[in-house]
Amino acid sequence: MRKLRLILGDQLNLQHSWFQHIDENTIYVLAEMRQETDYAKHNIQKVVGFFLSMRNFYTTIKKLGHQVTYFHINDTNNPQDLEKIIFLCIEKYKIEKFEYQLPDEYRLDEQLKSICSRLKIHCEVFDSEHFYTTRNELTDFFKGKKLLLMENFYRNMRKKHYVLMDDSAPLGNQWNFDADNRKKYKGEVPVPSEKNFHTDVSEVVSQIKKAGILTFGNVDLQNFSWPTSREQCLVVLEYFCKNLLKHFGDYEDAMHTDEKFLFHSRLSFAMNTKMLSPKEVIQCIIYHFHENETEISISQVEGFVRQILGWREYIRGIYWKEMPNYAKINVLNNTNKLPQFFWNGKTKMNCLSHAINQSLDDAYAHHIQRLMIIGNFTLLTQIHPDEVDAWYLGVYIDAIEWVEMPNTRGMSQYADGGIIATKPYVSSGSYINKMSNNCSKCYYNVKEKFGDKACPFNSLYWNFLDDKKEYFKGNQRMGMMLNLLHKMSPEELYKIKVKANEIINNMDSY
Repeated sequence: MRKLRLILGDQLNLQHSWFQHIDENTIYVLAEMRQETDYAKHNIQKVVGFFLSMRNFYTTIKKLGHQVTYFHINDTNNPQDLEKIIFLCIEKYKIEKFEYQLPDEYRLDEQLKSICSRLKIHCEVFDSEHFYTTRNELTDFFKGKKLLLMENFYRNMRKKHYVLMDDSAPLGNQWNFDADNRKKYKGEVPVPSEKNFHTDVSEVVSQIKKAGILTFGNVDLQNFSWPTSREQCLVVLEYFCKNLLKHFGDYEDAMHTDEKFLFHSRLSFAMNTKMLSPKEVIQCIIYHFHENETEISISQVEGFVRQILGWREYIRGIYWKEMPNYAKINVLNNTNKLPQFFWNGKTKMNCLSHAINQSLDDAYAHHIQRLMIIGNFTLLTQIHPDEVDAWYLGVYIDAIEWVEMPNTRGMSQYADGGIIATKPYVSSGSYINKMSNNCSKCYYNVKEKFGDKACPFNSLYWNFLDDKKEYFKGNQRMGMMLNLLHKMSPEELYKIKVKANEIINNMDSY
């Protein structure tokens, strides 16, 4: 039987059972498509990263002996649309059965279901064999419960998969070491440079431009640093274990203007494209921990495991539980537009300047930069979550909708009304000053609420609380801050709101 198997750009899993046997009657297809480059405006590095990774995967499975066809972005026979490519291949190769792996984006899941409903041959869908969980496992776990607490889900995952366990107890007699993962980085520990592959991407960038794909952000044509093959991804994993893991947990929430990556692994693109699996990453981390227990504490390792086994699997479960309604939810009714500096990085706010320019230049920012700098600002200025969603989806190389949307719309923007976060993650400038060195070199004064040099985050924070106080009045976790708001004199609150609205109406001047 002649079979056609589709491989999407985020399904580059060489360990999948599909590739364990050679079948000359099975043809694999990968395609660079305008459908995928154009559904959102992407950072140039994101398009480059996916194209190179797909091409490397194609070369690898072809060398292994698999029959595979590949559509490059500028091929004259490339219809640039998934449905047309599938129908074209079925006709050309006289296909009798079509197979695909479960997509991780809702839109592609719906599209492939629709395509299969119109095909006159048998279709079969397979698991991607990547995640610890099934799509619906989180939904089943929380059935009948009002609060979808990640911590409960995480502990269950630890027990179920016996990760960092000592019989029935957590290793170290503690489930969560988050309280130990909040150190400010002051340069006391040297940070090894990131693992850079110095890839020349001038040819693929030229092809992207020739195709007329609209992108934003920047790329160094001779120095593309991201891993785009399984071999390179394994090198990054090993580098993290040997050089960064021992300080990861301590500084995972820290920010520093001289250190873009600190001790972060930069493995998210490798995992989100499935070049690496979360299981092999965690197994490698834990093995290295046990081999070096005199140098690496449990708090460093647990903090990393929690991000993958806990948060990553949790976010995926939320996505499939709540879609498609999740994509449009906006409970705080925020309606403002993103300022222009999100596209050019030109702002006098030092924290935002560093976080946004880094995002544009490297297609990367770590979770606290995304949450407590960029996301904090967009929530305080009450930007429409659709605008924030689209920017986050486009700017980061690891941003695929299943992982980006719940993190942005839920955790960062509280647009989901508390499905993910029990309170909005907002702060004044004091938190930023506590966790970074941004404020010491900023044009604005972090201690001031008013005046030309006052930190914008300060007035924006109290203005946000006042604007949304009716919504949050029943939220116990917001009670202390709302009480402080109520104790504020009318004169001070008036001055704060005038200042905040001046900022909101003139964001590109700040």
